[in-house]
Amino acid sequence: MTRKELYRQVQEFFQQEMPEAKTELHYNTPFELLVAVILSAQCTDRRINQVTPRLFHDFPTAEAMAAATPEVLYEYIRSVSYPNSKAKHLSEMAKILHNEYQGIVPSDLKDLIKLPGVGRKTANVIQSVIFQKAAMAVDTHVFRVSHRIGLVPDSCKTPLSVERTLTKYFPKETIPLAHHWLILHGRYVCTARSPKCEECGILHICARKFGEFKK
Repeated sequence: MTRKELYRQVQEFFQQEMPEAKTELHYNTPFELLVAVILSAQCTDRRINQVTPRLFHDFPTAEAMAAATPEVLYEYIRSVSYPNSKAKHLSEMAKILHNEYQGIVPSDLKDLIKLPGVGRKTANVIQSVIFQKAAMAVDTHVFRVSHRIGLVPDSCKTPLSVERTLTKYFPKETIPLAHHWLILHGRYVCTARSPKCEECGILHICARKFGEFKK
């Protein structure tokens, strides 16, 4: 099987199984999603969804959050991973967003990554989810699943190389969905430890079981 054929079959499977896949982070506005994604680094979506309702209620906009100190924000997010640095990032991000972007979350990668706490992965999530751009955010789930299935070769050793390969083979219009397909498959089926291969609907084409695919 060629890699192109593998992508076709993977896409067909997920289009049937997860036709409306979406982020599990709870949000109502682009600003809220940006905050939630910043907080979600090395933390579960479930934990973030427990923390953000009160945070969003008291600081619903960039202007409101910009007026809060990191020390105040820390009290809202103290149960997430790295709360001190994330509180500082949120405070600085909100100030820049309010002062330089009129509180509007930008759509361009170069503008997004200027914001404190926003790296390429977070920026790609925003581009994909909010603006439906063909941006592939590569987190640990996407990185692991892509290698296991055989979507990317072993030579793809960085998130950026995985991102470039996935965006090369997945059709442009499919990429926003494909991001969620791989995350959810990795979160619930192709888990880091003890993957549930017996529950996997694409086991018959999985490189983990049958070996590497051709380019």
